[in-house]
Formats: sequence, C-alpha cells, structure tokens
Amino acid sequence: MESEARRIRTLGILGAGRLGTVLARLATSAGYRVLAAGSKDPALISPAMKAIGAEAVTAATVVTESDAVILALPLGRYRTLPVDELRGTLVIDAMNYWWGSDGIRDDLSDARTSTSELVQEHLTGARVVKALSHMGYQDLEDEARPSGSAGRKAIAIAGDDPVDLSIVAALVSDLGFDPVIAGPLSSGIMLEPGAEAFGADVEAAQLKEMLDRFPTSQRGIVVARARGETPHQV
Repeated sequence: MESEARRIRTLGILGAGRLGTVLARLATSAGYRVLAAGSKDPALISPAMKAIGAEAVTAATVVTESDAVILALPLGRYRTLPVDELRGTLVIDAMNYWWGSDGIRDDLSDARTSTSELVQEHLTGARVVKALSHMGYQDLEDEARPSGSAGRKAIAIAGDDPVDLSIVAALVSDLGFDPVIAGPLSSGIMLEPGAEAFGADVEAAQLKEMLDRFPTSQRGIVVARARGETPHQV
C-alpha cells in the first residue's frame, strides 16, 4: 500500500505555542517521534518538550528530518516558510487568521481563496493539507480518544491529493480523532473562522452535516459571491 509505505513516522511541528505543544503531546503519546521548533533558541523549549517526549530542535532540523511538518504558527508568518527546503514535503496547515496576532490583512481574509491555498501558493512543490485547525487546542487536549470509542470527536481535513489525505487521515486517527474529508484544498475555507465548523467539537456525523450546510450558510453565500458562483440559498 503506497499510503502505508509513506506513513508518517517522524512528525515535525513548526510552532511551540499552545497548539503546537498539544499536538506534540498527542503525537508522542501515539508513538511518533516528534521534532518541535519555536521561533527562538531550542533550549528555551527543551524542558517542556522533553517532559512530553518530544525533541526541541531548530526549524531547519524540523524541515530536513521530518516525514511531515505541521504548521502551528501565526498565519501571518507563512511567507517566512522556506520554499526550497519544504519542496516535496507533506505540510499540514493548522493555521488560522487571527487579526489580533496577524494584524488586519485583506489578503488573509479574502473570501475568494482559502488561507491554505495561499500557503500552497507560497510553498511551491510542497504538498499542503489543511488539518487540525478547526478544533480549539483545549478540546484537542481533552477530547482525544482511541479509535472506536463511543463519542469520539472528528477532525476535518482538506487536500488535493488522495494519498496525502489518507496519510493525514491516519495521523488524525492516531492522535485520537475520526478524520472527515472536507474536499479539495479550496474546501479548507469551510474550516476557517466564520464557518460553522470552526470551533466544532463534535462527532463525525455532525461535522459532515456542518460541512454539507456550508453552501447555504451566511459564510457560504459570501464565499460563493466572492468567487463569482451562484449562492445556494434555501
């Protein structure tokens, strides 16, 4: 199986804030080797990472030694990501636009495109999948459950390559959540702030219903009009 052969073993995380730390803990608990980098000297986060079984390293080490890299940075910094070094890499975009940390950015709030498409446009040659972005870090921390558990919550993912989607779906399941395919990378806009699924802490069936309702939602109508499409109004 191609997806099994390419299964993630070493997971890199760029960003060692609250989301990055929670994801590192979930991944180490699931048996992954985790390399995490913050924006400063790795020594500053080394004790915290060591306590959860992860390794604090430089961003360069994360990029060169990981099978996949999670972006848990402020979205406004996406243009600082190294294009050449990430070429060919599976990049999992867990970022969202927050005006408080990113500033007022019209380019990050343009309804004509999802923010993950902006990341993909910058990271030429990388394989970007939107995932682990719509559930709050505290819910991620508290709600992880083994596969098959009653009431297990779901995480939506969006991407253009079926193999990459299957790889990320396996990671999401290992972290403790049921994966739900939202669609191609452009569908990541259904997981962004302003959409019903953003902040969702629900089971797979409910999450799928939220995604199905997006075209007729207020946000969905705004997106359709911005993209020159006919809104699906009820």
